Amino acid sequence: MDTVSLTGKELAAAINADTKQRAAARTEAGAAPRLALIVATDDPASAWYVNSLRKAAERLGIACDTVDLGADASADTIRAELAARSADSATDAIMLQTPLPAGISLDDVSSAIVATKDVDGVSPLSLGLLASGLDGFVPATAEAVVELLKQHEIPLEGRHVAVVGRSNIVGKPLAQLLLAENATVTVCHSRTADLPAVTSAADIVVAAAGRIGLVTGKHVREGAVVIDVGTNEAADGGIVGDVDAESVRGKAAALSPVPGGIGPVTTALLMRHVVVAAENASD
Repeated sequence: MDTVSLTGKELAAAINADTKQRAAARTEAGAAPRLALIVATDDPASAWYVNSLRKAAERLGIACDTVDLGADASADTIRAELAARSADSATDAIMLQTPLPAGISLDDVSSAIVATKDVDGVSPLSLGLLASGLDGFVPATAEAVVELLKQHEIPLEGRHVAVVGRSNIVGKPLAQLLLAENATVTVCHSRTADLPAVTSAADIVVAAAGRIGLVTGKHVREGAVVIDVGTNEAADGGIVGDVDAESVRGKAAALSPVPGGIGPVTTALLMRHVVVAAENASD
């Protein structure tokens, strides 16, 4: 079987074209949209992502302030910075990069981000709005999975989707978005018994656990669609996903590549969220 590559380049380009036009309109109105990137980690994969966000913002006419608090920052320091940016009228959007320093979880600090600026949808309020089906910003990576599937005309209604990973950043919000598309969702995690048996029963498998090569050919049934959300640092310094692509190709009907699949769409959606936040603030 030929495995189709579900690239995100075309979709990301379309989103970016719209975002650039809307950002220019905001700039002409007197203020370029402004994103504050709060960083408290020295994780290499995170550094790569933050750099890509900076470049994307620059290309699209979005001002981007990167605040590096250091990998030893305390929860109080992080909360204080998030609260200050939330109160700053010049800041339209806030993103807190993960992972956070040891002993600090998103739950400990994300409530300091006001929902109207929480463009990656990580605060308890944003997640609650999503779970309730109400308007708010949703985590961009989870949104990117759904948008990429739609772009490639892969139906979701009535399909069984296995999501491997239960984080508040991807797994849980993705399950909510998939349910809204009338998919049947199974969320798997580190304590799921016989993971291959669960995932190989699904029409679509989404790997979002942050472990290199976790999903292999034995986890995928013939003709399934596989979405790789992973961005892990490989031994050679490159970025690789959660899927062992070589063992999946030829068995899966389609596979999103890493890099080049979910990543570009996630970044594009996050930039669009920034502009939406700026537009909402001006209303």
